[in-house]
Amino acid sequence: MALRREKQVRHTTAGREKPLKTSVQVAGSKIAKKLSELFDGVEATLPNDADGIEIQQVSCDSRRVEKGALFFALHGAKADGNTFIQDALKRGAVAVASEGAAPKKLPRGVAWVQVREERKALATAAANFFGHPANALQLVAVTGTNGKTTTTSLVDAMVKASGARTGLFGTIAYHTPLGDHPAPNTTPESVDLQGFLAEIRDAGGKFAVLEASSHSLAMDRLWGCHFQAAVFTNLTREHMDYHKTFEDYFAAKRRLFEGTGAGGPEVAVVNADDGYGKQLEGLAKKTVTYGLESEADITTKKFHLSFEGLSFTAQTPHGKVQVTSRLVGRINVYNLLAAVGAAQALGLSNEIIEKGIQDLESVSGRFQRVDQGQPFLVIVDYAHTDDALENLVRTARELNPKGRIITLFGCGGLKDRTKRPVMGEVTGRLSDLTILSSDNPRTEDPLKIISDIIVGLQKTAGKYLIEPDREKAIGMAMDEARAGDIVLLAGKGHENYQILADRTLQFEDREVARRALRDRGFEGPQDGSGFGT
Repeated sequence: MALRREKQVRHTTAGREKPLKTSVQVAGSKIAKKLSELFDGVEATLPNDADGIEIQQVSCDSRRVEKGALFFALHGAKADGNTFIQDALKRGAVAVASEGAAPKKLPRGVAWVQVREERKALATAAANFFGHPANALQLVAVTGTNGKTTTTSLVDAMVKASGARTGLFGTIAYHTPLGDHPAPNTTPESVDLQGFLAEIRDAGGKFAVLEASSHSLAMDRLWGCHFQAAVFTNLTREHMDYHKTFEDYFAAKRRLFEGTGAGGPEVAVVNADDGYGKQLEGLAKKTVTYGLESEADITTKKFHLSFEGLSFTAQTPHGKVQVTSRLVGRINVYNLLAAVGAAQALGLSNEIIEKGIQDLESVSGRFQRVDQGQPFLVIVDYAHTDDALENLVRTARELNPKGRIITLFGCGGLKDRTKRPVMGEVTGRLSDLTILSSDNPRTEDPLKIISDIIVGLQKTAGKYLIEPDREKAIGMAMDEARAGDIVLLAGKGHENYQILADRTLQFEDREVARRALRDRGFEGPQDGSGFGT
């Protein structure tokens, strides 16, 4: 279909390696919209017969394209979607959207739409395709370097305690009332997100809670979504391979509070103890602060910490909230205060909030205990930044001041190299013994990654051992541990895989640790055995 007389539609929006199939494919539902309808609110050049072209799917992944699809050819970090147009057409795409002009030889029967700001165009087209599901939901987004997964899990538990149906999207998985989906990205691509939000809406849900990564904000995956509450946890070193500067990293986070094409959030819940958090105050219609050290709207004067959890009374603008949680450590006091603020922004009562906190037993891969009856504690945690690692070791030390801390970790290959020596310095300074191993080395030499870590570790007097094979390293940690010690297995947390240069292995720290303990004669918790009994 050659482009003939063209019309302009002005932009007036109000409202891991493999991307997922869109939710409409997962659910098996069928939607059909006119091509012209999809670009309502998008600055685009449409063919004259756009009103007569029926679209049955929106996709930005040629491998997922089905018959009747509109394919968005996006410029990605690793590949240019325009190189996959022919593949999309072979699979049944009837229209292509691109920032580029139509080729001279466009196949017969194929429509070409030229757009500006392709990722905003994709998000808007996806929202149009699914009938703007975000407008039917109260949305909560949590951004920051650390604490996003735990905070969103807490808010999700509070919403469920009210009896409402909801969705939860983050690093571990994507959950909707219709089931669970794997999470290739912390925040779903915009077309997937809109499909998942439609699942929640169509199932009678009223809420959705998501982690808003800096990547997703920089790439406009949340464009067009209006948030009832936006939460900022903290900002520390991370993703410098992508954002290049710390200022760019913060600017991406800030976009959530400035608004994502649908106006700013109704309520911003901001960590008053973080210097960057203070810069976000006043951007939303209403700002609620939380913290322990600064004057804050939501705070607590004292809290009790133990291996069994924590308890405190939160002072809030809506009265006192009695917190009794199985989550462990001072850092989770912050996460709980943040979640309370978000839940109150949703209009949940303090009684429901308290019940939701009690209902959440744990968060996968976050300070999770592995207990086979051994006389030392084994903890698995996702800590993969220097700040998260420091919080993890300090939490262990605070709970167990007399025992030794043995920390095992590595750093991901092809990721931010600048954090490697800093993480080494952290464990060398705070741990009694560090065991350096592999995380997901990908195509990098594991020993080269370890060498980068050692640069920082050698600035301290900390003792360390090296074992690139993570399974062997975990066994080494168990052999080194004595009664009363704490072994921290950091970096992979909930992950059940390890990415090597030539293959991806099934690998989960929790299961490998259990197996290592069983091999050493620990068959399971028994009365009178195990750490702390």
